[in-house]
This record gives sequence, C-alpha cells and structure tokens, in this order.
Amino acid sequence: MLPLFDLSLQLNGFPMKEAKAELRKIVAFTEKEHKVFLENKKVEIVNFHLQNNTFYKDLVGMTTFTNWEDLPVLNKKNLQKPLLEKLSKNYSLKNSYINKTSGSSGTPFIFAKDKYCHAVTWASNIYRFGWYGIDFNTSYQARFYGIPMDFIGNQKERFKDLLSHRFRFSIFDLSDEILEGFLNHFRTKKFDYINGYTSSIILFAKFLQKRNIVLTTICPTLKVCMVTSEMLFEEDKILLEKQFDIPIVNEYGASELDLIAFQNPQNEWQINSETLFVEILDDNNKTVPNGIAGRIVITSLFNKAHPFIRYDIGDIGILDEKSTLQKPILKKLIGRTNDVAILPSGKKSPGLTFYYVTKSIIEDDGNVKEFVIKQTKIDTFEIEYVSETKLNLAQIKKIEKAIALYLENDLVFIFHKKEKLERSKSGKLKQFVSFVK
Repeated sequence: MLPLFDLSLQLNGFPMKEAKAELRKIVAFTEKEHKVFLENKKVEIVNFHLQNNTFYKDLVGMTTFTNWEDLPVLNKKNLQKPLLEKLSKNYSLKNSYINKTSGSSGTPFIFAKDKYCHAVTWASNIYRFGWYGIDFNTSYQARFYGIPMDFIGNQKERFKDLLSHRFRFSIFDLSDEILEGFLNHFRTKKFDYINGYTSSIILFAKFLQKRNIVLTTICPTLKVCMVTSEMLFEEDKILLEKQFDIPIVNEYGASELDLIAFQNPQNEWQINSETLFVEILDDNNKTVPNGIAGRIVITSLFNKAHPFIRYDIGDIGILDEKSTLQKPILKKLIGRTNDVAILPSGKKSPGLTFYYVTKSIIEDDGNVKEFVIKQTKIDTFEIEYVSETKLNLAQIKKIEKAIALYLENDLVFIFHKKEKLERSKSGKLKQFVSFVK
C-alpha cells in the first residue's frame, strides 16, 4: 500500500524523512548523551527566541540568559495575543503549521509550529504508536472524536481521515441507536485500533456490556485502544479491557506541544523526553522532588516559530521516584489547576476528587451512563447525569455521605437527569467545572 500518510505530510511541506531520522538518533542516545542533547537544545531554543522573537524577548526582559530557573513561566493568558505578535522572525501564517487549542482549560489561543517541528511531532507519534504494532500508513483506525459541523470544515476533516486511514465516529450524539450504528461498522470493517476521547469510548464499552458483547468477537482484527484528552480511571480501564479484549493505552498530549506521556508496553506512563522537557514546579516556580505533586511545565525543544518555553499547561501531576532525565515516568495526572473546588471551610480540593468519589457510587447499579459535576456556589454542586432511571434517595444519601467523609460536611447537591450531556465544540466532556472564583 502506498504510504499515503507520510506522503501527504511530505507534500504539505513537513520533512518527515529528516524528522524520523533525527528522532531515531535521539532515541538511540545513551543516558549521558541524552543529558548533553537536552542541555544543548534548551540553550539553543531559548537563545533562538531571545534573538528572533520580540514577544518572548519582551517577556523575559533580557537578550541573554545564564540560569534556566530565571526564565519566566509562560501561562495561557500570556499567549492569548494575536498570533502575528507571537511569531518569530521569518515565520508567517504561510510557512508555519497553524492551529488553536481546544479551550478545554477555559483559555483558548492560536499557536504556530514551524514545519520541521510539526514533522518531529508526527515522528514522535509514529514512534510511540509503533510500540503496539500500529503503522499510520497501513493500520485502520476507529476514531472517536468530534468533527466540525460546518460543510467545509467537515469535508476537510473527512479528507484528512481518508489520507490517514481512519474512520471517524462523530461523538456529539451517543444514544443507544447511534451506538448500535457504531457496532455495525465494527462488524463490517477491519479496524486495527481505536483512538479517541476517553468518555466516548467508555460509553461505547458500557453499551457493549449491556448487550454482553466483547468487541474482538465481532472485530477480531483489533489490536489496541488508545484513549486521550480526558481522565482514565482504573475501573474504567478494567471495563474497557473486559469489553474490548485488547490492551488499553493511556495517552496524555496537547495540540500545541506533542504527546506528553504515553503508556509504554511495561505499563508505565512514559514522558516524551525526545521533543519536550517536562518540569514539575511548585507555586514559587521551583522544581519539586519526584513523588511530589506540582504544576506541569513544558518546554518544546524544537518549535522555532512560536515559543513554548517553561509553559504551564494548566495541569497538576507527579513524577515517579524512579524517573530519569532520559526516561521520566508520569506517576499520576491529578487534573487541571483551574478545576479546583474551594469549599466553605477554605479547603481546596481537586475537582476530580468529587468526580471520583461520586463515580464509585453513582455507577453501581449500571443505569448511569455518564455524569458531570458543576460547582455553582461555594457550598453547592450540581450533578448532571444520563440514566435510564432517576437516582433514588438512597443513592443520593450515599453520595452525600461519601463526599462528607472525603471532603467535608454540609455541602448541597442538586441532581439533574438529562437525555444527553453538553460537550465542548471539540467533543470533549469536562467532568468537573467550578464557577466559583
């Protein structure tokens, strides 16, 4: 088969051969060689932007630097400027890859990557998916993603799907009738892997569970499932493994960067140290020891068109104690920094704690398909859920008791049964959101 995927990238000006060759070289480094490579790339990318990027030079306030820790930490608000104000010298809308963040953090912005950086990003993706025998040129993908609803945007994505050898399942309506249609595609198409948003894939697995169907019995070509963009909880992973009967791989990435962490075949969440430098920082921008939670701050080592240097992605995570510079391991992704619930007592708690505690109870009877939690006042939380039957008083009391145990007493919960939950334009489901400032 003609390698359409690589060819389409090459024809669009992304030098894939050179990028793949560079990535192979980086992956082959010894620990010592990798350390030298990393230090050189950090210095190179900072100096490039200090000399060629007015936006970054003004932010740093100097034209040379000696100490990495003295560099400012970029945040999403810094980057909410017109793209032309952030582009480096000699880079333009025409000779760069342009995209925008999903806005799931509440702070969307437009960004650019130079064409070589974008090619390296794809080489990094290809390398990691290759751990599971997936080849973007030949492996057939079942894609659980959103899609633009306007005609031109929709057709553009469909054409990209064709070149990328993938079939897209639109996830804006996930009723049983639609999921039955999804199932028929698995009966008739020889998919090699599933890739897409966690919540949508879990919903499909629950649909299969209800019908007592294991997916590989009707689609035996399936090898692996990669979930991305939303949290994957352990019990959901167990459900997916049971209903799909294939390995479930947890992916953590950002469109403006690259794959940040990807579960390797040893079941470790391996951080990408080939194209990125990942730091875990405290509130004073100091590095925390491995094993301690902090803000995830990332440097893109190759992007010359647009600076992502010490960029606070808005997530909180923990590096494993056994991490090395060459092979950092993400022990835990706790959630987004803006998804923190502030409680009447003054206590701050990651919003996903509410979601996780509630989840263990709300899904016990198998009726609740999915739900979200919204903090509307300091003591008030609204839970929207999709279910065949309404939650009963016993279930509600159980949730309130569990949250009092894990968090605090006297919180108010309001439950709303919905036909379907509201998703973002990209199709992501935001599991917890606080409207309390």
